Amino acid sequence: MILKKRFAFFFLLMCHIVSAQNDSINKLKEVIVSDNNLKNFANTQSIQRLNDSIITKNQSSLTSLLNYNTVIYFKENGLGMTSSPSFRGTTSQQTVVVWNGININSQLLGQTDFNTISTRGFNSIDVKAGGGSIVYGSGAIGGTIHLNNDLKFTDTFKNDFQIYYGEFNTISAIYGLTAATKKWSFDASFTRNSSDNDFKFVGQNVWNTNGQYYNNTLDAAVGYKINNKNSIKFYSEIYDGERHFSLTSPNATKTKYQDYNTRNLLTWTSSFNKFESNLRLAYISEHYNYFEDINLDGFTSGGVKSFIGKYDLDYSLSSTIKISTILDYTKNDGLGSGIGKSSREIGGASILWKHTLTEKWNYELSARKEVSDVYKSPVLFSAGSRYNFSDFYQLKFNVSRNYRIPTFNDLYWTGSGNPDLKPESSYQAEIGNDFKYKDFRLTVTAYGMKIKDMIRWLPNNSGNWSPENTDKVTIYGAEALLGWRKSFNKHTFDFNGTYAYTVSTDDKTDKQLFYVPYHKLTGSISYYYKKLSAYYQVMFTGEIFTTSDNNPKDILDAYNVSNIGVDYNFSKKNIFKVGVKAANLWNEKYEALPSRYMPGRNLTIYLNLNY
Repeated sequence: MILKKRFAFFFLLMCHIVSAQNDSINKLKEVIVSDNNLKNFANTQSIQRLNDSIITKNQSSLTSLLNYNTVIYFKENGLGMTSSPSFRGTTSQQTVVVWNGININSQLLGQTDFNTISTRGFNSIDVKAGGGSIVYGSGAIGGTIHLNNDLKFTDTFKNDFQIYYGEFNTISAIYGLTAATKKWSFDASFTRNSSDNDFKFVGQNVWNTNGQYYNNTLDAAVGYKINNKNSIKFYSEIYDGERHFSLTSPNATKTKYQDYNTRNLLTWTSSFNKFESNLRLAYISEHYNYFEDINLDGFTSGGVKSFIGKYDLDYSLSSTIKISTILDYTKNDGLGSGIGKSSREIGGASILWKHTLTEKWNYELSARKEVSDVYKSPVLFSAGSRYNFSDFYQLKFNVSRNYRIPTFNDLYWTGSGNPDLKPESSYQAEIGNDFKYKDFRLTVTAYGMKIKDMIRWLPNNSGNWSPENTDKVTIYGAEALLGWRKSFNKHTFDFNGTYAYTVSTDDKTDKQLFYVPYHKLTGSISYYYKKLSAYYQVMFTGEIFTTSDNNPKDILDAYNVSNIGVDYNFSKKNIFKVGVKAANLWNEKYEALPSRYMPGRNLTIYLNLNY
């Protein structure tokens, strides 16, 4: 216990950066990135890149990866169960997941379940803090998570096989294939995750029951360079999963939930003279079946099919000025037990301006307006600037207005939907300070946010629950990011961590929003020597209110969870690697939701083949 507290204190002083974090994404030679807007128009906000080496150290779910490596807090209904984020004190619907440049948040719920995203099929994952509604649309208030299938156009042929086996009969397996020439590029992977999930609660003679789950994910990306100025890419993903929701009492009814989601995206990129254009056509479907009692045949279901058309046109007015226009159209068709048959159409136009005044100073301006047949959208804007005072210190500033539209459930749920809802709207500002000296980097960001017309489901006069635009919320806080990497002889040490202080209060009650911790800290220390590597992770989450009145009786205690792992490469070319890791090393008893206990100490062994 003393050792654990010392680690927590140590990482409290050392706060975040991952090994490849930059304020903007560097352009990689012979690589076509899947999201050019993230690379070109996010220089005044912080972007954290999680590369493949970081991805493989964590469990396969997006929840686990972000929980231990970012400032985002997750409300998780048990291991593998539904999981929703709070990014900078916002609600789960106010964080957007972006798949190869396309917003894939559910049109039914307005959010992504982060335990339905398998991370190991992506080349990299980026985390952008702050508003992004100009480019990524509804929900991009707290931040955006970017899942990237970047394509390489160099002579390559590679197979990658990874298998993980852990306690509770937990299996994670992935096979990936990358093949490329200077004209063609192909990248595909298949991932399977499953678990009996029947762990014993720490300190209790009780086991997690009805918690089994499985999911399969197939990812594919193919690109063809027609010539030096034109290329075509196609991205596809199929997800199929089933989860039995863990019971909170022995007499509770056993339930389960099935997901089937597909995503398909075709892009055509071309450049001519001073112009560069990118046409995207996407078809996305989501479908669910919910079994209220798995012993009965009946179930409820629903789904949405979405068509998205998006056209970006960039124009280089000079060597220092770039203008970009974005035109997009979205059509959503929903059908389900609660929403009946419903549809909506949304059209939008954005303009972005980037000006490099000197080698040290640039600024960005952007604006967006939408037209919908369902609601009236506000005019959105963003403005930011970055100035390099020296190689040691850089200052960034950004202000923006962002929004979130009502979901299908909000608008159309039978007997409860409210078609007169307005979009949630927010104003926010942030100041970032970046310090860099040799192998050391520190980032300190302060931010503030005002949200109005927040949508809440409340009881009406007839006794039914219905959504209304009610709450106004004030949010402010700070994030400290620190990293240090040092090599000498054949030894390498890598220190990484994150810390966030968040105040998110309801303006009427002046109470902290529930499930928003004041403090969250993560950190890791990695060691590499020849063919051996090892790491230690820690995640500290402060106490959490579970009710809107902040009743002291309804508080989840703070928890401090650590993981440790070691692996060894048995081949000369990093082909054959074997490792073991222990999750929740100190056997911490903790829960992210009341009565939703997480596993105690558990072991996983793994084998990686790369040839």
